[in-house]
Amino acid sequence: MNKRAARRRALRIKRGLILGSALLLVILIVFLIIRYGPSHEKADLKKYFNLTSDNDVGVVWQGNVSETVAKNYDGRIYVEYEFLKSYINPIFYFDYNENVMMYTLPTDIVSVEVGSRDYYISKNKYTEEYTILKTDARTAYIALDFVQKYTNLDYQAFENPNRVLITSEWGNTTLADVRKNDDVRYLAGNKSPIVTKANKGDVVWVLGDEGSWKKVRTPDGYVGYIPGGSLNRIREESLSRAFDEPQYTGIRKDKTINMVWNQVTNKTANGSFLKNIASTKGVNVVGPTWFALSDDEGNIRSLADSENVNYAHQVGMEVWATVNDIDADGDANNVLPFTSKRQKLVNNIISEAIQYNIDGINIDLELIKKDSADGYIQFIREMSVKCHNNGIVLSVDNYPPRNFNLFYNRKQQAVFADYVIVMAYDEHNRTAEEAGSVSSIGYVRESVELTLMEVPPEKLIMGIPFYTRLWKETPNNAAEGEKNYDLSVETIGMRSTPKRLEANGATTEWLEDVGQYYAEFKHEGSTYKIWVEDERSIEEKLKVMKEKGLAGVASWKLGLESESIWDLIIKYVN
Repeated sequence: MNKRAARRRALRIKRGLILGSALLLVILIVFLIIRYGPSHEKADLKKYFNLTSDNDVGVVWQGNVSETVAKNYDGRIYVEYEFLKSYINPIFYFDYNENVMMYTLPTDIVSVEVGSRDYYISKNKYTEEYTILKTDARTAYIALDFVQKYTNLDYQAFENPNRVLITSEWGNTTLADVRKNDDVRYLAGNKSPIVTKANKGDVVWVLGDEGSWKKVRTPDGYVGYIPGGSLNRIREESLSRAFDEPQYTGIRKDKTINMVWNQVTNKTANGSFLKNIASTKGVNVVGPTWFALSDDEGNIRSLADSENVNYAHQVGMEVWATVNDIDADGDANNVLPFTSKRQKLVNNIISEAIQYNIDGINIDLELIKKDSADGYIQFIREMSVKCHNNGIVLSVDNYPPRNFNLFYNRKQQAVFADYVIVMAYDEHNRTAEEAGSVSSIGYVRESVELTLMEVPPEKLIMGIPFYTRLWKETPNNAAEGEKNYDLSVETIGMRSTPKRLEANGATTEWLEDVGQYYAEFKHEGSTYKIWVEDERSIEEKLKVMKEKGLAGVASWKLGLESESIWDLIIKYVN
């Protein structure tokens, strides 16, 4: 090969290497762009807003895109009842059985039927230019324009895609200006799909941080992430809207409540009231268990007694008659979810209260099921209107809050009832699998503190027991690994406890962590255990009442107390 040919060959190789290097560089650049550059993929906005039909409307509430959609009917936006109740205004109530929606005002009830433009406040009829309430299968939809009449709410509707931006919580909000045009992405990161574009000069809500990205809500109702460098003037501003909030004031007594329940299971039992109440001191409220459902239609059985009411008034006591479901012939779960039955029950109770000059109604429905929760709370609301319009105090009894009974919704109770009572006892009830205290100090404190998370202290009354339980453990022939005794229990009052202990030669030991005296003794092969309720244990509970600034104390029940307990209680309620 001559030199010229060699040079040409070397030149071709050199050019090939240069071209190859350039190609590799291009490939590398493309790779880096694909790997690290921003994605231009657009988010599926119908999926983003959960839109599946033409009249679906995506819902953005505060800074959240809801999984629940609204509806567009005849150019108006309708929100789903369950969404409305859970996130915007819990006072709206829909009766799925009778297809009626209600809203409780301080002194009136607003009601509207499905498919109607008319609504009623008490018996007065009003008419809107649109259908207020619609249903789709088992889903109820309420016009946002109607919701806005009773809710401090603002909303804006947008198209392409259909969506509504709802604001119903006001106060301090973090805002920022968009410094330059940039993409708002579904997730934090430039590979996430683009939801929308933020334009320079827009004002966005800043909802949170994720690394160098900010979660924002745009003025037209999109929620997503934008680089923090695209924002400036991040600041706190207070947002508000002019609205006259209804004032649910109710009735408040200018005294600390010292209440005692009087259990009445038949007319004859009323005869012991005068004797039992004469031995008390400082009691200003008595709660006789006079009312119970007599059927599943809203009728009640009444044991009300005029002589007892008159005597209570003569000695300076108010009568808050109790409505209970323990001794009932009817089931409240078959009554409260039906508006017609529920209102019949309310009217029957109020009629009795007026007839007998009763000062208050005490609701003690302990067997409510979760499926009846909405009807139960609506019952409390409707009772409040009737009670307050007639000058009658409304109080509601509750077990201590636990996961299985949170549906009793003490927060809503506290809005409408004058007093909420937490029954800080039955820590170990008759069906307990092991012996234990009825009302240890830790249980009492926890019960009060959990309830105070939903109920203000000036409305909360602490329930205490005038009884304890004597537990009997009898050895059995259980197989190895199983419980080797049978458990039975007897409920005894404070008056009887010292005699039982003395008769069995039992000695007591103070348990500081329990706040009670404990005793144990054996009889005929069985072991007996008791956590004593006496003046010292009750005083520990009363200290919690005083420390927390509660509205008072309620004791179960009249006739079980020791004679000296009233002098102790007076020290804490006066």
